[in-house]
Amino acid sequence: MWIRGDGAGLGPFSGDLVDQYWQWEQDPAVLVGYGRQTPDSLDNRREGYQHQARGTDDQLRFTVYDMSGAEPAPVGTTAVLIDHHVRTGEFVIQLSAASRGRGIGTEATRLTLDYAFHITNLRCVYLAVLSPNTAAIRAYEKAGFRTIGERRQSGYWLGEPANETLMDAIPADFPGTSAVRHIVEPAL
Repeated sequence: MWIRGDGAGLGPFSGDLVDQYWQWEQDPAVLVGYGRQTPDSLDNRREGYQHQARGTDDQLRFTVYDMSGAEPAPVGTTAVLIDHHVRTGEFVIQLSAASRGRGIGTEATRLTLDYAFHITNLRCVYLAVLSPNTAAIRAYEKAGFRTIGERRQSGYWLGEPANETLMDAIPADFPGTSAVRHIVEPAL
């Protein structure tokens, strides 16, 4: 576990969990949320992991852990796809169905922003979310993202054209205490 919060933690993106990542990605709610129309094969996902594991200079990838049990349990992933030229990155998250609505996604998002701002030194992290996904928008807002606009009819939600809400976060807006600072400063 690299960074721990009260209910969620972030650890390494792991080849041992690829089959589980694939299961989460095939959940109909994840497919609708990402705007994907087709499921992916397990073989393709395993090959995709190999590509992702080699491209670590341009991405942060974490496994999200639920910290509420006796042992941390993997429940999702977060990623920031980095553009080093302008010091920004695009945020992506997925959670298992059983982990949604419990605050784990909000905390995992905040922990990912903490890492992106205080270790990777990004100036801005942004995302696009389908506008009907109001639960995700609320979670992103609690984690420190702000709405900056809308892209009209650029996606589909349950077969209907839908807008995308555009959001971003910057270090000055980072909410609460930094878990990264707590780890680093006592070591100084």
